[in-house]
Amino acid sequence: MSAGNIEEIIKKHLDKTLKETYFPSLGKLYKGKVRDNYSKGEQRVIIATDRISSFDRVISTIPFKGQMLNQISAFWFEKTKGIVRNHFIESPDPNVSVVTQCETIPFEIIVRAYLTGSMWRDYKKENSMSGISIPKGMKKNQRFDEIILTPSTKAASGHDIYLPKEEIIKKGMVDKDVYEQMEEAAINLFEFGQEHCKKNGLIMVDTKYEMGLKDGELMVIDEIHTQDSSRFWLADSYDELFAKEEEPEILDKEIFRGWLMTTYPEIFPNIKPEQEIPPIADDIKIELAKRYMKSYQIIVGMEFKPEVSNVKERIINNLKKAGYL
Repeated sequence: MSAGNIEEIIKKHLDKTLKETYFPSLGKLYKGKVRDNYSKGEQRVIIATDRISSFDRVISTIPFKGQMLNQISAFWFEKTKGIVRNHFIESPDPNVSVVTQCETIPFEIIVRAYLTGSMWRDYKKENSMSGISIPKGMKKNQRFDEIILTPSTKAASGHDIYLPKEEIIKKGMVDKDVYEQMEEAAINLFEFGQEHCKKNGLIMVDTKYEMGLKDGELMVIDEIHTQDSSRFWLADSYDELFAKEEEPEILDKEIFRGWLMTTYPEIFPNIKPEQEIPPIADDIKIELAKRYMKSYQIIVGMEFKPEVSNVKERIINNLKKAGYL
């Protein structure tokens, strides 16, 4: 499919994005920033919507985003199940995952290989994050000598809070041995993801993992190595662009964060929970959808074929066929 045709399909789908769902028969509903979670008994049905969040606020919707995120997560869950157990059971629809219900651990593990994003913004202020000191004199987008882990609380609203390992354990958020299992799992998953991406011409810059416990066993939950939870750069141009102190070629939602800060500097990145979301141009939505598709194709090794359709109707039909509705 040509680039022109893909762009036309994305444009036609702008007013058909999946903003939210409501299927009470699936179970108790919890709405995350992007996913609608329905819990019943030992299972949870997760529907990935097209919502996009930045700076801890839901900002807009992006065509085909939920489908791509869900399918990429399913791809990675299958690839990494031998490294650490995950909650994935099946995907009865491109936007839907059925997973095992777990006790969620109340913080994320963020793994970073480069000085960028929120860490760069904090570094310019105080040279540290989560109690970790970063060497002075580093440049934006520079690679660390070793990967860095920065745990973060998952705030219900407002900005997440970075906490040192020692404080997490002291607060009793998780036992020390479980935390150490989480660190080991995060490092192993990240290194596997880095290697896979490297073979396909991508740099996995950083990512976040959410984990839970099922009968005392650690499990990876939510999503894994998606363009929402990770940063991806094109590898072949990184060195040249970094040497010129220019931004890398970005295939994740960092371009959207940058657009928000450039277009509305008086609002972003420090938007407050009660502030109104400003208008979001169609051009940036289309560009982001195209970049998500490109990274999807590189990671999964298959072309993403977008189709203009009634996503909610398709989900209902597929959930009925699978016996969930």
